[in-house]
Amino acid sequence: MGFGAGSKPSVRSPEPNSRRGWRGAVTKVPALVRRDEFTYEIPRGEVEGMRVPGLLFSDEALLPGVAGDPSLVQLANVATLPGIQENALAMPDIHFGYGFPVGGVAAFDLSEGVVSPGGIGYDINCGVRLIRTSLTAEEVRPRLGALIDRLFREVPSGVGSQGGHPIKPAEMDEVLAGGAAWAVHRGLGRPEDLAVQEEEGRLRSAEPREVSESARKRGLKQLGTLGSGNHFLEVQVVDQVFHDEFARVLGLEPGRVVVMLHTGSRGLGHQVATDFIQRMDRRLQESGVRLVDRQLSCAPVSSEDGQRYLAAMAAAANFAWANRQTITHGVREAFQAVFERPAEELDLSVVYDIAHNMAKVEEHRTDGTTRRLLVHRKGATRSFPSGREEVPARYRAHGQPVLIPGDMGTASYVLVGLASSMGRSFGSSCHGAGRRLSRHAAVRSFRYDEVTQALSAKGIVVRSSSREGVTEEAPGAYKDVEEVVRVAEGAGLTRRVARLVPLGVVKG
Repeated sequence: MGFGAGSKPSVRSPEPNSRRGWRGAVTKVPALVRRDEFTYEIPRGEVEGMRVPGLLFSDEALLPGVAGDPSLVQLANVATLPGIQENALAMPDIHFGYGFPVGGVAAFDLSEGVVSPGGIGYDINCGVRLIRTSLTAEEVRPRLGALIDRLFREVPSGVGSQGGHPIKPAEMDEVLAGGAAWAVHRGLGRPEDLAVQEEEGRLRSAEPREVSESARKRGLKQLGTLGSGNHFLEVQVVDQVFHDEFARVLGLEPGRVVVMLHTGSRGLGHQVATDFIQRMDRRLQESGVRLVDRQLSCAPVSSEDGQRYLAAMAAAANFAWANRQTITHGVREAFQAVFERPAEELDLSVVYDIAHNMAKVEEHRTDGTTRRLLVHRKGATRSFPSGREEVPARYRAHGQPVLIPGDMGTASYVLVGLASSMGRSFGSSCHGAGRRLSRHAAVRSFRYDEVTQALSAKGIVVRSSSREGVTEEAPGAYKDVEEVVRVAEGAGLTRRVARLVPLGVVKG
């Protein structure tokens, strides 16, 4: 595989801990060299075995929050993987993850490169969906408390949440193969919902047989549920429009209420990642291969393990799309009940559904030629420009919408992909504001009462299945979304279309 079997790693990433952020010492923090206002480089040679440079999109305002951070070590480590093309990339929302940093992007040659589950993440196809309404903020505010309460009941949330739309074991193969279309065909959506989802809500390369029985069991009662962590369901209002023409195409105008949801493949996707990381770990140990970081466990793209993982990953991605589609049905049911009008009269159309935590085979230009590459996006999203056939037909003249959640106390953004992103980042952008504090640090830093009172003072209604779910996701735990979006725009990855501010939020 070209790892240099038996060689000793010069840098190891700290061991992850989902509650404590990270532990362990970093033996060497790679140097950053500024290339322009929004680009910093980790030169080859900063970590032994780097095949390409590391490239970070950031600026002077965001850089202090990442300088010396273990995520930079992870970025340099990614650059050691076989078959990696051009640069190991990190978006402005970078923070520490498993193997790859969150906000990490890497493209690999299909014959010499690898696929790494750590470069996709445990929550396969975690993604964001935006739903517009015909309602204004003035119409919603008098019933906002009732609406958030109803959404909280219709869309279960929290650790191990279940009760949305349980499925039978015999149905699981259909969900894993059909994705969002499975839900639509069962009355949990509209046919037109599919046209405005990345991949139309389904990866056709899915092989349900590659999903283990334990993963299937974890998913049986989790369809139509949010889960915990940074997952949310948020009622927002369009606060500002920057790109009038595209905003009109998207149906967004100042004062209009929208709904943003963020969730993924739940326990099923987590188990798929666990199963294949363990399998790849065993194969690497048997072959005597040593990685600079064991969390970068991987297999050649063309190998049996590589192909089986990609097929299982696609099936888990389809489960995530079915999950978000089923939640969309719950959103429509809640609005109908609270406003006592048909969902169609309230609009409630899907604007777009974008995925992160995915690996896809795409065409990109490298070394002056167009090639098919496997692009890993871990906590990063596509930002394809106008004209790409992957962009839905109704948006193709403008480019792909990019949805960037902020935090529950500030703002979120709708952006659009730019042609310059193709050469700079393999058509990729950030996926959110990005954590500033680990969840454990946030719990130590913020009090539930203080967070909810501060949000209430802004008129933001919050419902959560746990107090910890609020303190872990307190606004102060996140980077400044305005600055993150400024960097993404300044770096030529995206352009701002609309700014959305929260009215009420359901948290896990």
